[in-house]
Amino acid sequence: MPGRQNDWWISPAIPTIANGVLAALWGFSAFGGWGNAAFCHDGGPLDLQCANGFDTAIGISIVPALLAALIALGSWALPAVRRDSDLLDILLTGAAFLWVIAEGILFIGGYLVQR
Repeated sequence: MPGRQNDWWISPAIPTIANGVLAALWGFSAFGGWGNAAFCHDGGPLDLQCANGFDTAIGISIVPALLAALIALGSWALPAVRRDSDLLDILLTGAAFLWVIAEGILFIGGYLVQR
């Protein structure tokens, strides 16, 4: 492929699927109740103070999540990026790392607000 420095190549489908899976995991954790169930529900009723704290973690994690979504979707929407394999790889990989950061914020935030 033009522009490649070595013979090793990964299909852009792999980081695209990774972005989709990480986005779904973040969405279910943030808005599907998985995070509240994991951190604020220990068999009894939902701890509202914990849930409010977890909502703060969700609010903070929205920043890298939105950035990841914009980068991933923009990478495929812009023809110039789609045609440059190296740039497409870099952007999709960077977006996947941003999803991991967003998940990390949810995990650390949930751990901190947990009683």
